[in-house]
Amino acid sequence: MDTETDWTTLPLREFRPEPALRTAAHRVESAGAPAIDVHNHLGLRRGAGGGQDGAWAVRDVGALLQLMDECNVEAIVNLDGNWGETLEANLNRYDRAHPGRFATFCRLDWRECTRPGWPGRLAESLRKSASQGAAGLKVWKDVGLHVRDESGNLVLCDDARLTPVWEAAAELRLPVLIHTADPLAFFEPLSERNERLEELLEHPDWRFADAKFPRMDTLLEALERVVQRNPDVTFIGAHVGCFAEDLGWVGRMFDRYRNFYADVAARIAELGRQPRATRQLLHRHPTRVMLGTDVSPPTKAAYAIYFRFFETADEHFPYSTEKPPGSGRWAISGVDLDGIGLANLYAENARRVIPALRAS
Repeated sequence: MDTETDWTTLPLREFRPEPALRTAAHRVESAGAPAIDVHNHLGLRRGAGGGQDGAWAVRDVGALLQLMDECNVEAIVNLDGNWGETLEANLNRYDRAHPGRFATFCRLDWRECTRPGWPGRLAESLRKSASQGAAGLKVWKDVGLHVRDESGNLVLCDDARLTPVWEAAAELRLPVLIHTADPLAFFEPLSERNERLEELLEHPDWRFADAKFPRMDTLLEALERVVQRNPDVTFIGAHVGCFAEDLGWVGRMFDRYRNFYADVAARIAELGRQPRATRQLLHRHPTRVMLGTDVSPPTKAAYAIYFRFFETADEHFPYSTEKPPGSGRWAISGVDLDGIGLANLYAENARRVIPALRAS
């Protein structure tokens, strides 16, 4: 009796092909130049009640410092400062306890937008956070997608009522790391043509195709307007300028606005399937892009993938330790940077852009 498996019935979700390619493979466990991770989350996780009353993302700061030393990571930007007591707790745990190794960014309590007078209160909150020692401001994608004002209208990042916030950031010389929109596929309907279908089925709260959300173009246009209107504010576009799928758009933003920068956090999956365009962007704009990972808590394995991507010419290797990888079922190829280009990406650009890092 023939007992051979009938592979024609294998569900696609169970298909796990192993590449037959025999290509160069390097493990780069330590950065080839001193590195600064400008996009990470080291703060308190959300507890059962929704507030930040859970455990710390990093339970052992000493172990983290040892990992950083082994990986040649000089400093990490912690984007979880929030405001008030939470900011104070982050500053005490990281920045003040280990000078030069951490720089904590604050956030704003966007719930204030539901009560009249919120623009002034948000600006005052930013000033107070700066006086406590915040190294910058993190603005998340909920601005534009979820935050609503006292009349129930969505608040986009270019809302004129946010002018006091941007003026305070300029006066205080606080860089603003801003995450606008999300991957392009998140704004497309679920279908067999959506390349992030598996990810969106796993995370239904990441779907923004519904008409109640602005289109991605609307959000990116708002981002460009706020950058244009506030030339004295340093904006760092998270996740490759908020549009890793279109490096032409990112390059044009660099060309037009001297106050616009980008980190590469959580987007080497996108960059690695367009390595030549990525390398060209980094060569054309050597002072505008910064290392970031968004891997929380940081791990040696994650840093090794980032370092391999930027420092080698390896082809067709995994961008993640997950199987299957979270963003999509593809592999990446390295961009093989060295010298000044690598030093700029890894740390020098961050020191130029984030004043608190210049002493690290």
